[in-house]
Amino acid sequence: MVLSLLMTFIFILLGMAFFTLCERKLLAGFQLRKGPNKVGFMGLLQPFADAGKLFTKEYIILVLNNWFACFLAPFLILFIALFMWTIYPILFNYYYVEFSILFFMCVSRLNVYGVIIAGWGSNSKYALLGGVRAIAQTISYEIRFSFILLIPVFLSKSFRVLLICKAQHYRLYLMSFLAGFFIWFTIVLAETNRAPFDFVEGESELVSGFNVEYGGYIFALIFMAEYINILFMSVITVSIFIGLPCIILPFLVLLVSYAFIWIRASFPRYRYDLLMKLT
Repeated sequence: MVLSLLMTFIFILLGMAFFTLCERKLLAGFQLRKGPNKVGFMGLLQPFADAGKLFTKEYIILVLNNWFACFLAPFLILFIALFMWTIYPILFNYYYVEFSILFFMCVSRLNVYGVIIAGWGSNSKYALLGGVRAIAQTISYEIRFSFILLIPVFLSKSFRVLLICKAQHYRLYLMSFLAGFFIWFTIVLAETNRAPFDFVEGESELVSGFNVEYGGYIFALIFMAEYINILFMSVITVSIFIGLPCIILPFLVLLVSYAFIWIRASFPRYRYDLLMKLT
């Protein structure tokens, strides 16, 4: 079981690294520029160059920071992002969570605690505003998030993600609840702090939001957690709304992940007050 979890986490981190490269390549294509193409063949080693730069960069501890909270928050955010992958819907695994949907609903809500701890511990007004925004927007769409997630549970009569996938072999829930799927995907964009709902890290308003005082390897942990969450939300989205066999599942996950990048390149940042009214 431990070895299985360890291998899962290693492949998740590798997938996250190359997903960042994929995003940079696609954004370059959307904006008619070259993108990363110098490190290795066609820039394939760029993620490792970025990791080497961030993890060897000096991290400066500010005097007025709450150092314990500042160090705790990034590790907490990354731990929660990796911990959610224990409900990954594969047929042959050595562990499974019986009530995996309930587990996901509980653990995913803990992300906001890492953000508010990072914002408060930084002792910066911009970082604190980013943390407060994270709490406000999480509370605002919490009920819709839970209700939409419970629709596949009622239809499949199971809280296990794998059984929800199997229940859709003859009828896709996406075709029955197309409007619910678009509402769900909008909420997921806000949940992962992605454009056009990246208010927690709004550069034009909050400099860099809750992580404004972070740098080096500590910032890298937050950066990694964000992209791990994107990949995981793509897996959950495909599992509860499409649920096709495991052979096709990775391609659909890549398609949903591509939608995150496409939306970032296509739409400007939404206004924060309009998001609160939208929910």
